[in-house]
Order: sequence, then C-alpha cells, then structure tokens
Amino acid sequence: MESSFKRIAVVGKYDSQSLAGPLEKLIAFLEARGLSVVLDNRSAAALAPNRAPVVDLEEISAHADLVVVLGGDGTMLSAARALACQNVPLIGINLGKLGFLSDIPAQSMETMLSDVLAGQFQEEKRTLLKTHVWRDGKDVLQTVALNDVVITKGARGSMIEMEVYVDGRFVYSLRSDGLIVATPTGSTAYALSSGGPIIHPDLGAIVLVPICPHTLSNRPIVLSERSTVEVILQKGEGAFANFDVQGHFELMPDDRLIITPAEDGIHLLHPPLHSYFAMLREKLRWGTKL
Repeated sequence: MESSFKRIAVVGKYDSQSLAGPLEKLIAFLEARGLSVVLDNRSAAALAPNRAPVVDLEEISAHADLVVVLGGDGTMLSAARALACQNVPLIGINLGKLGFLSDIPAQSMETMLSDVLAGQFQEEKRTLLKTHVWRDGKDVLQTVALNDVVITKGARGSMIEMEVYVDGRFVYSLRSDGLIVATPTGSTAYALSSGGPIIHPDLGAIVLVPICPHTLSNRPIVLSERSTVEVILQKGEGAFANFDVQGHFELMPDDRLIITPAEDGIHLLHPPLHSYFAMLREKLRWGTKL
C-alpha cells in the first residue's frame, strides 16, 4: 500500500549506547518502502558516515512530512521542543522504560509503523507552554515546554515564596518547595507524583500543582488552557525554573514568569488501535477488567 508520507525524518536518543542497531533497522525498513529518509546531525553520529542525508533539527520540516522519534519520552520531549514551530507530526518508537509519549514498542516497530505509513493512525494535538522570564523590565528568557514548567527551590533546601496570578487576578501567596505548571501531557509526569490530577489530552487545560506546600490547603487547580499564569518569585536563594527537565534557568527575587499556551502545539500520531486508557492501565499498573 502506498504511504501517506513520502519524506521521513528520524530523530534518535542521543546518549544511547544501543541506538545504532534499532536506527539502522528503522532506516532500512523505511528505504525498503521507497521512502526518503533524513537524519538530524546528532542521530547521524551513531551510524557510518553518509548512511543517510543529514539536516539540522531546526530545518527538518523543510525535508520531511513525518518525524519518527526513536527513544523514550525524554527523546520525544526534546524533539517536540525543538520542532515546536515546524508543524510536522511526530510519532514515537519506544526504546525506554515508560513510553507515555513513545507508544510503539520497539519489537512491534515494523508492523505498527506500516499501518501509520499507510494512513491508519490517530492524531492528537498536544498543548505546549510558552514561558517568558522578565527581570528588571527585560525579557531575559523565552522557551517552550510540552510537559511542564517547574519553579523549585535551590540546593540549600529552604522553601521559596511566590505570588501566583491567573489572567491578572491574584490567586495566592505560596510558600512551598516549588510549583508545577503542567499541560495534560505533563499531568502524568512530575505533577502526578506531586498529587495532581490526570488530565485527558483532549481537554484544553493547564494544572497548577504546589510541591510540598507549607499550607496544606494549597491544592492543585485546573485552569483553562487559554489562561495566562504569572508567577513572581518573592524569596528563594538559588531557586530555578526547569522546562521538561531539559532546560534550566536560575531565578532571582522579583523575577516574573509569564506562562501561556503556545500559538502552535505539537501533533502526535498513534497507531490505529491506540487507547489512552489502555496506556494508563499499562504504565500505571492499574487493575484489568474482571
């Protein structure tokens, strides 16, 4: 059957010592179907020189109409952040442990990917969070996150103090170990382990989850994804913000973080029989139907 996609980019797990074998197998599979394959610079380093054309990650959309991410959820997060404005769909083949985002098992790669390439897939749009950090009236950082933005305490271990606003309205002053601002995608990550709710990815929502708050009545709050969240750091030497645990930025008192949904989200593809609830049952080890 003719493929719905003609040009495939492959992005692999950069720090994996075992990437070469699965990567070579995937490329051979795609080439056997007559598809054009390109690699990003760092993935290409795992293979012999000139195995496939190499392009910069920031220019992939000019060379591909589908990106296959070979790795785990961390690889998918990294690729999603890099490709945030390129409007090209991603699908993940899981070489990691959990695989909330990379949902094709490596051992089923050829069968499941054949269905997707033939046009049999489910598509989801996932929200990205855009963050600006303002300091002394200057915009000192702009970045995006697929899972979450986390403001957290420094190495000294003392609580930090923040003021939190939503759409310009004061919500609370928070003394805690930190605050997680998560998308539905990130609701099954750090936010979940901190007591936040699981949010279905079809919902347009953002969740605020305090980390070990001093006042136990500070509970998670689910907001519309149209909301603008502003966090002002009042006190917290060594505090920092991280973005999908991949980008880090040291904060100073009076820094303002403005967090909004990005204009463009990420399009994820799944195999045709993908079920979000089946994924949760498997990954979170819920009981099966009796």
